[in-house]
Amino acid sequence: MLVVIGIAIGLVAGAGLAFLSLYALTGSRLAAARRTRQLLVSEAKRDAEALRREAQIEAREETVRLRSTIEQEIAARRTETMKIEERVLAQEEEIDRKLTELSRREQGLADRETHAKQLQDELKTARETQFEELQRISGMTVNEAKAHLLERSEELVRHELARRVRQAEEEARGEAKRRARNLVADALQRVAANHASETTVSLIELPSDDMKGRIIGREGRNIRALEHLTGVDVIIDDTPQAVVISSFDGIRREVAKLTLGKLIEDGRIHPARIEEMYYQSKAEIDDLIRQAGEQAVFEANCGELHEELVKILGRLRYRTSYGQNVLKHTLEVVHLAGIMAAELQASVKTAKRAALLHDIGKALTHEVEGSHAILSAQYSRRYGESPAVVHAIEAHHYEVEPQTVEAVLVIAADAISASRPGARGESLEQYIKRLEALEEVAARHPGVEKVYALQAGREIRVIVKPKEVDDDGAVLLSHEIAREIEDQLEYPGQIKVTVIRESRAVEFAK
Repeated sequence: MLVVIGIAIGLVAGAGLAFLSLYALTGSRLAAARRTRQLLVSEAKRDAEALRREAQIEAREETVRLRSTIEQEIAARRTETMKIEERVLAQEEEIDRKLTELSRREQGLADRETHAKQLQDELKTARETQFEELQRISGMTVNEAKAHLLERSEELVRHELARRVRQAEEEARGEAKRRARNLVADALQRVAANHASETTVSLIELPSDDMKGRIIGREGRNIRALEHLTGVDVIIDDTPQAVVISSFDGIRREVAKLTLGKLIEDGRIHPARIEEMYYQSKAEIDDLIRQAGEQAVFEANCGELHEELVKILGRLRYRTSYGQNVLKHTLEVVHLAGIMAAELQASVKTAKRAALLHDIGKALTHEVEGSHAILSAQYSRRYGESPAVVHAIEAHHYEVEPQTVEAVLVIAADAISASRPGARGESLEQYIKRLEALEEVAARHPGVEKVYALQAGREIRVIVKPKEVDDDGAVLLSHEIAREIEDQLEYPGQIKVTVIRESRAVEFAK
């Protein structure tokens, strides 16, 4: 028991000592913690005070800096404002000065207007006085003086116009002659061709005069059958060993010629044999027509043509115009137009195709009504030719006004081919009418005394009355006559108009 009590007392005493020790240790730690807290608080206060002081210093410095910047900006703006004010003041002074100058000028203008009005009044008065004095001295009124002045001015203008017309015509004629001569001469040199005048009759030689009776047949049945089939006139006259076939249709005449030749060669002549030979000859002529058209297209070298156009073109081999073979004329026009188009840098193909087809209507004029130029254009358009080719075709006789270079070239080439010496024939009646028409155009002008048409109508000499027509009037008269010939008449090539006055001649070629 005592032991237990002793142990208990020992435990209590140990616990008390332990408690006292722990309490003492804890108290010292608390004290140390309090001291540490106080030190930290003191340091924090010192740091905070230092930061506050630094912040105050920085704030003061920033405030000073901002104040300095603001003051500088204010000073700069103030300086700029002062400059603007100075400029505004300067502009106001300039405006005031200009207003003053403007007022002074307005006053000067008003003074000048007043002075000018006074001068106008004085000038009007002086002019009226001068007119009265001039009327008194000259003995003419104002209207009479105006008429005299206008007459004098008209005379001067007329002389000057005649001089300029003469000069311009001489220059243009010289240049045109030179260029046209070179162009046409080159074309003609490269397309030299022979011409043989063809007529409306064909002569067939017979082996003997006995053949004439066989051609006529019993009671004329053979010749009637031949004329009925071929549509030609067979003329059997006193010409020895010859029979004449007459027809305006070249194809019919050629078929009849070939038929009669076959009959003469065969020797058997009767209606049945005539009919048989006629159809054989007609088939041969159709082949020849097609071959002639193909050969013409080949020689023209301007591209392929429609088959129908080739056939129509071949029929021109048996068609003549004033004795000139139309197919030969066509090929010549093709070559001339092609050469001139190449020289002028125009469309050679268009010019050649238009020239090749420009007269195909002549193969149809006895079948269809209308001019051959319009018919040629219609058929060319129908078979696919271009608008440029069709226009050149229908314009080659001025049914429409030519609008392209190629159309003008076809006109020129056609005229050149037709006007070659010996290319075409002309009846005496037509020749006389053409000369009379030329003389009539020139004779209707006032002051003309005599008119002579020379060189087959290629030159007109006009003799005028010297008292009625002066030199300048002669120049204008030749020009007017040439213009009237161009507008009213048809003529090949160029006609020279010569006006003669007092052994002085004025020429104008048209």
